[in-house]
Amino acid sequence: MTTLPSYDEATGFDVVPRRVSRKARGVDAVFEHSARAIGASVLVITGGVGLFLGWQAYPTLSRYGLDFFTESRWLPEEDVVGIAAVLTGTVSIALVAMAFAFPLALLTALYISEYAPERIKSTLVAMVDLMAAVPSIVYGLWGYLLIMPRAGELAQWLHANLGWIPFFDIRGTDPDAAVPDASRYLYSSFAAGIAVAMMVLPMACAVMRQVFSQTPQGEKEAALALGATRWGMIRSVVLPFGRGGIIGGTMLGLGRALGETIAVVLIISPTFDVKWNLTEIGSNSVSAHIALQFGEASPAQLSALLAAGFVLFLITLLVNTLAAVVVNRSRSGTGTDA
Repeated sequence: MTTLPSYDEATGFDVVPRRVSRKARGVDAVFEHSARAIGASVLVITGGVGLFLGWQAYPTLSRYGLDFFTESRWLPEEDVVGIAAVLTGTVSIALVAMAFAFPLALLTALYISEYAPERIKSTLVAMVDLMAAVPSIVYGLWGYLLIMPRAGELAQWLHANLGWIPFFDIRGTDPDAAVPDASRYLYSSFAAGIAVAMMVLPMACAVMRQVFSQTPQGEKEAALALGATRWGMIRSVVLPFGRGGIIGGTMLGLGRALGETIAVVLIISPTFDVKWNLTEIGSNSVSAHIALQFGEASPAQLSALLAAGFVLFLITLLVNTLAAVVVNRSRSGTGTDA
C-alpha cells in the first residue's frame, strides 16, 4: 500500500508519514534471535536425549516386551529383568515427598506473599531460593544422619497406632514389644521421601509465590472493603486466583521428586520387591538403581538400565508438560494494580 504525502502549511514541505515496522532492529534483533536460538537448542537437546535413550532401550524393550514393566526381579545373569519394583519405589518416594512438601510450600508461599512484612520479604524469598542451590549430597547426608533415626521412630509409632492401614503395616515385627526391631523401620521410602521433600519444596514454593503475587490488588482490596478478614480474602480471592500455580508447582515438584538420585541412594536399602508399605526397610527407585548398577553393567545390562532411564524420562517429561500446561492456563495477573 502506497503512503501519500500531505502538505504542511506551517513548514511548506510535504510530510510523508513514517512507516511502522514490527521487524526487530539493532539490539532488539540480536536479543530476539539469541532467545530463539537458545530456546530451539533446549528443544533439540531434550529431543536428542529422548531419541538416544529410546534407541539404546529398543533392544531390551523388544526382547522382554511388557514383562519388562511387570517383572519385579532384576537378575540379568538369569535373563530376568524388570522394573516393576523400582517403579513402585519411585512413585512411593515421590508421593511421600509431596505429602510433606506440598503443605509446607503452600503455607510458605502464602506467608511470604500475604503476611510477611515488606522489610523481610526479600530475605525470605532469597532464603527459600537458596534451598534449591544446596547440593543433593548435602540433603542426602542430612537425611541419613538426622532424619532417618527420627523417621524410624515415627514409623514405629505409625505401625503401633495406624497399623491397620496397609501403608504403615510391617509384618513379622511387633511395635509394642519390649525390645522392638528398630532396624525394620529404617532405610525406607518414608525416610527417603522426607529428605526429597526438602529438595522439591523451593521449586514448588517459587511457582506458588509467583502466582500469588500476581493476584489483582483491586480484588483483594474489594474483599477487605466488604468486611472480609485477611484469611477470608486469601480464601476467596488469592487461592482461587492461584489454583493453576498451586497445581503447576506441585506437579513440577513431583517431576523433580521422581528423578532424585543421590539423596535416595544414601538413605534406602536397595531391594527388588513390590512394597506398598512405606515405612518398612528396603526400597528402590529407577534413578537410584541406575546409579548403583551403571558402573558394573555389561553391554546387555547397560541397555536394560537405559531402558529404565527412558521410562523415567517419559514419565518426568509428561509430568512437567502437564504442569506447564496448567500454569499457562491459569488466570493472568495483567489486571493487577500497581
